[in-house]
Amino acid sequence: MQVLALASYPVESAATRFRVEQLLPALATRGVDVDLVPFLDTAGYQALYDRRRLPDTAAAFGRGVARRLRDLWTARRYDAVLVQREAMLAGPPVFEALLTGIGRTPMVLDLDDATWIGYDSPTYGRLARFAKWPTKALGLIDRAAVVTCGSSAIVAFVEGRGAIARLVPPAVDTELFLPRPSSTDGDLLVGWIGTHSTWPYLEPLLATLRSLGDDVSFRLRIIGARQSRIEAGPVAVENVAWSRDREPADFASLDVGLYPLKDDEWARGKSGLKSVQYLASGVPFVASPVGGAGQIGDPGVTHLVASTDGEWREAVRRLLTDHQLRRRMGRAGREHALAHHTVNHAADSMANALREALG
Repeated sequence: MQVLALASYPVESAATRFRVEQLLPALATRGVDVDLVPFLDTAGYQALYDRRRLPDTAAAFGRGVARRLRDLWTARRYDAVLVQREAMLAGPPVFEALLTGIGRTPMVLDLDDATWIGYDSPTYGRLARFAKWPTKALGLIDRAAVVTCGSSAIVAFVEGRGAIARLVPPAVDTELFLPRPSSTDGDLLVGWIGTHSTWPYLEPLLATLRSLGDDVSFRLRIIGARQSRIEAGPVAVENVAWSRDREPADFASLDVGLYPLKDDEWARGKSGLKSVQYLASGVPFVASPVGGAGQIGDPGVTHLVASTDGEWREAVRRLLTDHQLRRRMGRAGREHALAHHTVNHAADSMANALREALG
């Protein structure tokens, strides 16, 4: 089976990397050969979130459109098309309509977020709502032969529109995301790894971490926030840029992971990938029981959950002050990831969905 995979972003984006790229070798062993073609290239992705580089972003969009025009011609050679979120980053779903309408190529749509919900971009504000085309995600869901979903909330929404939904939970390469062999020297390390768009979930937690720092000594490592300055009172903060090559080691370096989310419609649709990354890395963590993060793992066994400031303070304190608890949760988390969230698990589900789309 030959599949053309189209993604908005290059592999530097977690959605493209974890939902498609990492599955390619495993899919090939299942008789599904996939060619991945992102809309934005790496240079365009690096310019996208810097408004000072609008000319570079515009040029990247031009290259992306040219790429999609070529894809429209070559798509005839494939049995199916896999679209991760959308084929083009902005505008109406013209390309998808041409593929499935005129070309009659079956389309599988992969959703790892509640993309039908409009939100204000941290970089472009409300302009992003209109650039995304308000009804685009709904039209793609209705047009898809099968929708692969990263969470049960997305499954429920898709099925509510009468479309076929198949759950493909988040997964990581457990041969890359590994527990570290030894413990931390010196102060324990609490950490968060995310993006500029998820930084607003962590920022309100800083006051709680400052307060905890008055009682317990620890360091705080924040990776990927793209903030020029982050302070947490008595807690030493390491404000680090994200690196794809360093990502597995960054997760493994932590003694306690943080996964705060706001309980809103957008977060309730999230798949919970960060939970899986912590689990596979053997890192005990505290998570908001929202969306996929509220369904992945076994609270009290693999991690702790917290909703209020007081619950967050107590949960982080417990993990920092109880070495045996951290060790038990880390081991249980790793076992859970191996049992439920490997690349092979995801590849099985994705291959089945792609074959189902052929009818």
